[in-house]
Amino acid sequence: MAAHDDPPSPPRRGRPGYDREQVLTVAVTVFNEQGYDATSISDLAAKLGLTKSALYHHFESKSAILALALDDALDALEAVVDEAEAAHTEASERLRSIVRGAVRVLTAKLPSVTLLLRVRGNSEVELAALARRRVFDQRVTAIVREAQREGLIRDDISAAVATRLLFGMINSVVEWYRPGGAVDPAELGEDILRVTLDGLQSR
Repeated sequence: MAAHDDPPSPPRRGRPGYDREQVLTVAVTVFNEQGYDATSISDLAAKLGLTKSALYHHFESKSAILALALDDALDALEAVVDEAEAAHTEASERLRSIVRGAVRVLTAKLPSVTLLLRVRGNSEVELAALARRRVFDQRVTAIVREAQREGLIRDDISAAVATRLLFGMINSVVEWYRPGGAVDPAELGEDILRVTLDGLQSR
């Protein structure tokens, strides 16, 4: 009796829906819209059209998603300071580079930076992110203090206060900047430099 060829197997289908990066993008959007604490894994699964088990295939927990998103923002901001310190000996040029770089990171990574700025320390992941933010602020404050000694920035204002005022303006961009809109990110960095450093400049 002649052997019959086995019927061809149907093509294997990959896991439907999203890859890890896409899950992260959608989750950060939902966290920003609803608030991290108010968002459940069920909410994320429903938004993605996945089962909870499919979502857990990508991330072990909601806090793991948060940690990755916050690390994305913090790593980029810390790299801006690292690059400025490596490239410039004068504090005034390091500070200008940091302002331009911070605006570049904020506009390029708007969702994750927005999430970072809304962290309140309600979990270990959030507390760790806040600790990293404090170190970032301390590094920038030290550079502002050097710029005061160089005469770029007026010294009748505390370096810590000057840093907060400077980054208060930078961070406010998350409230109104829209990618692809009329505002050019590179020009925005220069505008902030003109407004802040001209106002803080030593007379």
